[in-house]
Amino acid sequence: MAESFSLKDQLFNVEKTRYLAGLFDAASVEFDPRAFEADVMARLLDLELKARINWIAEMLSKHVPGPLDQVAPVIFAALPPPLDPSLRDDDFGDFIFAPLGEWVADLTKTEADLPLALDLLEAVTQRFSMEFAIRPLLKTWPDPVLARMSRWAGHAHYHVRRLASEGTRPRLPWGLAVNLPLDAPLPILDRLHGDDTRFVTRSVANHLNDIAKKDPQIVVDQLTAWQARGEQAQKELDWMTSHALRGLIKAGDPRALRLLGYDPELDLSAELELPGRVRIGEKLMLGARLQGARGARVLVDYALTFQRAGGKTSTKVFKWKTGTLGADGLSLQKAHPLKAQASTFTLLPGAHQVTLMVNGQPRASGEVEFLA
Repeated sequence: MAESFSLKDQLFNVEKTRYLAGLFDAASVEFDPRAFEADVMARLLDLELKARINWIAEMLSKHVPGPLDQVAPVIFAALPPPLDPSLRDDDFGDFIFAPLGEWVADLTKTEADLPLALDLLEAVTQRFSMEFAIRPLLKTWPDPVLARMSRWAGHAHYHVRRLASEGTRPRLPWGLAVNLPLDAPLPILDRLHGDDTRFVTRSVANHLNDIAKKDPQIVVDQLTAWQARGEQAQKELDWMTSHALRGLIKAGDPRALRLLGYDPELDLSAELELPGRVRIGEKLMLGARLQGARGARVLVDYALTFQRAGGKTSTKVFKWKTGTLGADGLSLQKAHPLKAQASTFTLLPGAHQVTLMVNGQPRASGEVEFLA
């Protein structure tokens, strides 16, 4: 039987540790690469991914001791060449440099350390993204760190520009909460929205999606302003708008739908076709028929209301189709698999409601009995 894939072992292992040791050996005559490797490997393989990052950072601080101003020249000297600045996306760099960010953040004790710490993170992020390392500094000293990140929005290297957006996201997955006002990074996003690199514009869109969960109007207003200014290629701005509004679209927010060209009050008739019953483990076959003005844009979803233990229910919205009504309307078919053992919950037998959503509004519904 093949062994299961281990991300932590692929990213942090003896070969990666030896590579990092070689870089610091070349940067400092006092660094002992063999001792460093031995200390790291003594515990590394027993640790989970995040703990491995912290452990390597701790061992770096042991083998290159001292305050930030003494350690910084060694870190600068150890860095390999930056990632290719001509690329446009999906070049995250080498995870083995993640511990450098944790090390720098830990050595930043006072505001007087900030300029040098930010210089280091600016350099390291060109080898591996530092959005997690920047957040403790941003939380402790928001004004000076935001000021530097604003300057990063005009940096020549796209990884530094991305950090200005990604590092300030209000809901960065697995990231420390920084509790900035939602509108505080908007000037940064305003500068970055016209970027020619998808790695940057994806971060801007994800940042706006985070904001939308708290204050949708900020996001709608910002995207509307960008549409009017025309500083980004229209195709890219359309993609950013759709990506930024994905949460609001799923929730049927009429402001977001209108911004994407979908009229929530569109005059149309809708029919939903459902079987009377279906067995769990098989596929639920859905059919829909829409009639309305020719050329009208439609975004079609469907909501399933599931039975839960204790007589409770929960509803989940699924994407179906975006399209345009033709002379004969629009007909759709969909096979929804009913996994007997879903990853997030177990399907229960009983009556389940299906609702057809068009441009964020419920247009037709019916019940299907799930059989064990």
